[in-house]
Amino acid sequence: MPSFVITEKCDGCKAQDRTACQYVCPNDLMVLDLVTNKAYNRAVDMCWECYSCVKICPTQAIEIRGYADFMPLGAVVQPLRSSDSIMWSVRFRNRTLKRFKFPTRTIPEGTIQPDAGYVSGSEDLKSPLLRTEPMSLGTGLYTG
Repeated sequence: MPSFVITEKCDGCKAQDRTACQYVCPNDLMVLDLVTNKAYNRAVDMCWECYSCVKICPTQAIEIRGYADFMPLGAVVQPLRSSDSIMWSVRFRNRTLKRFKFPTRTIPEGTIQPDAGYVSGSEDLKSPLLRTEPMSLGTGLYTG
């Protein structure tokens, strides 16, 4: 379900150097038309369908146009972001609307421990085991 830009809603992120969707697209598919000052997906068939552009768009100008087996013609999926959650609205072709809300964070920003409490060092790089395997598998090789 590749993304689709609604040109009537797109403001080109108010003429910044790059639009938000350009910045976030991992495949560099979102581009800004300098004549119309509107973003668009230049290669829909190459879209990874990660929906990063859909979630980051400040004007909600990017929609998901679903495949027929998932969403019949006329259905739309649209996210609405807040600082701690994202709500997906699904509008079916009969105009029925369903909303699904999910948290985007489960702990306060800045409180994640990058090492997850596990000790690491240069010797760890020589081990064929994954970082938490010795302790989680109970092999007794954990030295932390």
